[in-house]
Amino acid sequence: MRLTVPRFTVLLLAAALGLGAAEPVALVTIPAGTYVPLQRSVKDEPEVKVAAFLLDARPVTNGEFLAFVTANPKWRRSQVSRLFADASYLEHWAGDLEPGPRAPLDAPVVRVSWFAARAYARAHGKRLPTTAEWELAAAAGYTRPDGANDEELSRDLYAWLARPVPAVHRAVATGRPNLHGAYDLHGLVWEWVDDFNTAMVTGESRGDSGLERDLFCGAGAVGAKDTSNYAAFMRSALRSSLKANNTTTSLGFRCAK
Repeated sequence: MRLTVPRFTVLLLAAALGLGAAEPVALVTIPAGTYVPLQRSVKDEPEVKVAAFLLDARPVTNGEFLAFVTANPKWRRSQVSRLFADASYLEHWAGDLEPGPRAPLDAPVVRVSWFAARAYARAHGKRLPTTAEWELAAAAGYTRPDGANDEELSRDLYAWLARPVPAVHRAVATGRPNLHGAYDLHGLVWEWVDDFNTAMVTGESRGDSGLERDLFCGAGAVGAKDTSNYAAFMRSALRSSLKANNTTTSLGFRCAK
């Protein structure tokens, strides 16, 4: 007698065993430094000192997020509250527990809300990076700490910004890492961050649904104080259009610690 195993069961086993998905995520050390905000209010400091921290070397994948929603049913597509994720949440997945052909297990998970990203990070004993931390990590070039003066990075960054969002994202960590060993801070997807301009979100009340913007960072930032930095201003413009429960085809995340 032939035993037939449902496809979603195979995918769950693959995710759990790391088969067909990216290798377990490593953490890279981002040295202490200074973040200069692109835009700030009169209440904000002109520079932000950032202590050394650990950052995932690559974005979270579909395979990893599959394991998360399997263990946490309230974050599955059919069960998540609309307070915490809009109607586009994981809509490109074939099902609650089946990413399918449009979401390869080793590609970055997208169409996830800020709330879902934060819940994932907490479930793994981590957190989302702050804006200052993310920007500091992304400011490094391929071979030098000042990415704004890295001609190869600038070339690759603007080439990425000129391309439309692909129907299927490539696998994580297949590009070139930066000086710190972090992959895909540029050139793959935009990424949520924990905070912006001291915005506080608890995720525990309906009041949170009114928070409207400035809660994610995009994989298009190199430096912050240069007014000719087209990529950074694109990020800022896109950020201002989102709410914390929003999801998009090019917005994922990674964790920090």
